Amino acid sequence: MSDPLFEKIALVGIGLIGSSLARVIRREGLARHIAISTRSAPTLARAEELGLGDSYSTDAKAAVKDADLVIVSVPVGSSEAVAVDIASALKPGAILTDVGSTKASVIAQMAPHVPAGVHFIPGHPLAGTEKSGPDAGFAELFENRWCIFTPLPDTDPVALEKLSEFWRRCGSNIDTMDPEHHDMTLAIVSHLPHIIAYNIVGTADDLESVTKSEVIKYSASGFRDFTRLAASDPTMWRDVCLHNKDAILEMLARFSEDLASLQRAIRWGDGDKLFEMFTRTRAIRRSIIDAGQEVDVPNFGREAIEHPAKG
Repeated sequence: MSDPLFEKIALVGIGLIGSSLARVIRREGLARHIAISTRSAPTLARAEELGLGDSYSTDAKAAVKDADLVIVSVPVGSSEAVAVDIASALKPGAILTDVGSTKASVIAQMAPHVPAGVHFIPGHPLAGTEKSGPDAGFAELFENRWCIFTPLPDTDPVALEKLSEFWRRCGSNIDTMDPEHHDMTLAIVSHLPHIIAYNIVGTADDLESVTKSEVIKYSASGFRDFTRLAASDPTMWRDVCLHNKDAILEMLARFSEDLASLQRAIRWGDGDKLFEMFTRTRAIRRSIIDAGQEVDVPNFGREAIEHPAKG
C-alpha cells in the first residue's frame, strides 16, 4: 500500500458521506489518523462503536486541530456555522473542503471565514443513497462517480491536485466547473428529480388517504422508484432548496412549461408527439448506461443487493 496522502484527516459530520469517507480512507490507507466530529453525542458514539475513526469529539474545533485535510459533510445550511467554529483551529497549509450539493451558497457562507494560508477548495461528490447516518456508509460509494470541484480564483494548483488525488483514490472521477454552472447543472440532474419525487409521493399519499385506494399495496416500479428518492434526508433537501433557490426555480419553470406541452398532447390525442418525446427520452437512459453511471440490469423485481459488511 502506498504512503498516506495525509497525516491527519478530520471529518466534520459523519452521515452517509462522512462515514463512507471514513471507511474508504481506512481501506486505502489515505491517512495515519482519522478524527471524527459531529454535534450529536449518540451519533458520535455510534461512529466509535463502528470503529470509523481514531479520535472522536463533539467539538469540531478540537477535531480539526493539526489536520492536513478537513472535510465538512453537513447540510449546506450549516456551512457558515461550521466555518466560524473551526476557523481559528485550522493549521496553515491545511486543505479545507466540503461535499455540499450547492456550491455558490457554500462559498458565500464559508470563504469569508477561512484564514489566510488555508486552502479552501469547495467540492461535491455526486454519490449517495436514500439512507443516512453512520451505519449507512460503505467504502465503495464513490467508485466511478464524479467529484466536482469549484475552485476559487486564487486556488493553489498543488493543493487542488493533492485533493484530486485523494478523491481519485476514493474511486472518483474528477471535474471542475464554476459554482454557478455547477448549481444550474445539479438543479436539473439531482435537485429537480428529488423535488418531483417528493411531490408525487405526497400526492399519492393524499390520494391514499382520501380514496382509501391501494396506492401503496400495488406500487408498481415507477412509483416505487420515486419513493426511493423521496426517502432522502429531509434536512439535507430542505437546505438544498433554500440554498439553490434561483437555479431550482428556473428548472421548475422549464419543467412546468414542458409538462403543460405534454398535457396538451395527451388532451388532443397527439400520438406522434407523445411517441417522439418518449423515443427521445428513452435514448437518455441508454446514454447514462453507456457513460458508466448506471448498469443495464433488469431489476424491477427489486431483489435486494446488500452492500458489503460495514464496520
